[in-house]
Amino acid sequence: MPEYITAASGLAIDAAGVVKSYGEVAALRGVDLSVPAGTLTALLGPNGAGKTTLVRIIATLTRADQGRVAVLGFDVAADPGEVRARIGLTGQFAGLDDALSGRDNLVLIGRLAGLGHRAARGRASELLSLLGLSQAAGRSVRTYSGGMRRRLDLAASLTTSPPLLVLDEPTTGLDPASRQQLWDALAVMRAEGTTMLLTTQYLEEADRFADMVHVLDHGVVLASGTPAQLKSLVGGQVVEITLAGADAAAVARFLGERLGLPPGSVRRGPGADRLTVLADAAARGDSGILVDVAAVLRDNGVAVADLCLRQPSLDEAFLTLTAATGATA
Repeated sequence: MPEYITAASGLAIDAAGVVKSYGEVAALRGVDLSVPAGTLTALLGPNGAGKTTLVRIIATLTRADQGRVAVLGFDVAADPGEVRARIGLTGQFAGLDDALSGRDNLVLIGRLAGLGHRAARGRASELLSLLGLSQAAGRSVRTYSGGMRRRLDLAASLTTSPPLLVLDEPTTGLDPASRQQLWDALAVMRAEGTTMLLTTQYLEEADRFADMVHVLDHGVVLASGTPAQLKSLVGGQVVEITLAGADAAAVARFLGERLGLPPGSVRRGPGADRLTVLADAAARGDSGILVDVAAVLRDNGVAVADLCLRQPSLDEAFLTLTAATGATA
């Protein structure tokens, strides 16, 4: 077996036909996934879509019922130890010892990974600097904020410089500043060639950072592509309406009816006073749908604070893809 990635495939992760059930619940129903080396690939999907189950199989924490998964050239079922030695896993909850300092946590993990004492302390110092934690290195982890704990958990997963980093919703619950700090650190590792597999509930993260995105729902991959390719599935552009005191639910109902749009073409949010209209649904062209929306609102006496035409977001592509299954994020 090759030590890392097979030259023929160039894939850090190569999964085919992965099936996993828990009793009568089918978590994964024949999932295929390819993650090229050196890229950041995102898994998106509503709660219960199967994202974490797939991540656990890739990380050798759960065995698939059927299918094949190779990670860095090693089969996860036949060579789980080889896989574990070459990946880093960062989850939603930091697995740290609150009684120890940040530095001592990392040194302990380094020693458990087989590093000598001097090498473990050196690596700990490197990671604390990379993650912006040097000034807090000597403090007990119980005094760390949520964002600091998450960055220390990421540092722990990087102790052995793994070529593949698996990130299972790493920024969930973090404030915007902490999320940005974490992504700044990930950007450095990405520039150095680390392959990353990300699950996230923040679609703007996938839109901004991912090379490829796979949308999962009910245990199957609904669509795969770059963020731009997935957004093109929405078609055309999106009309965004900010109402000035009108009932958004009532406006959404009659606006769809007046324009002859199919169900789901007019959506509420983000915000109680916002509506969006998918331009492609009306088959009028981009500027045509904007004119028609404005006319319907005017004729029905709806006060509008703002009306604009913009490119679709990954959130809207996600909603379009999962709408048929009735899933909610």
